Amino acid sequence: MSTNYDPQWLQWAKQLQAIAQIGLTYAQNPYDVERYEAIRQVAAEMMATASATALSRVLDLFAGEVGYATPKIDTRGVVFRDEALLLVKEISDGGWTLPGGWADVNDSPSEAVVREIFEESGFQTWAVKLLAVYDRSKHPHTPPFPYHIYKLFFRCEITGGMATRSMETADIGFFREHEIPELSISRVTPGQITRLFEHYRHPDWPTDFD
Repeated sequence: MSTNYDPQWLQWAKQLQAIAQIGLTYAQNPYDVERYEAIRQVAAEMMATASATALSRVLDLFAGEVGYATPKIDTRGVVFRDEALLLVKEISDGGWTLPGGWADVNDSPSEAVVREIFEESGFQTWAVKLLAVYDRSKHPHTPPFPYHIYKLFFRCEITGGMATRSMETADIGFFREHEIPELSISRVTPGQITRLFEHYRHPDWPTDFD
């Protein structure tokens, strides 16, 4: 069984929030609605207390989540050039990461990653292969997130463009495996980077998952 790196309180809080969100989506009896709202309140109080976050902020976060609760999708572009990996430096935390971000509505996964690579690095690419689908909570990312997230890593090849900074990125560079700078662990881990280099050396490997 794989390790879940989320603290136990966060696993419980996310599960309660999902139960409440799904219940509020389908409940018609006003008493059931009241019960699911109470469950959501408990989940918010757990998350706010354990993370030292204002309860109002967590409740606002939960209020924005409607419909059946499902994981969010984060796409990451894996772009090699001359055996070096493309990384971008995040303005938000100063760490380096694979270009990427949330998939948008009406984007296919490959369209989302190609868009994110261009927006964050300036390079035009096309998606070649899905290398990995990882459950963020089963990898040592920090800090933990209040959402359940699947991370999709696509091998992409450059078709044009040039290195260009964006509102989110302070720098762009290609790094060989022994030159990897300090990473934004919230977005990508050293272990994942090592695995992606292994995929580069073994292009026939199947897609990783979990």
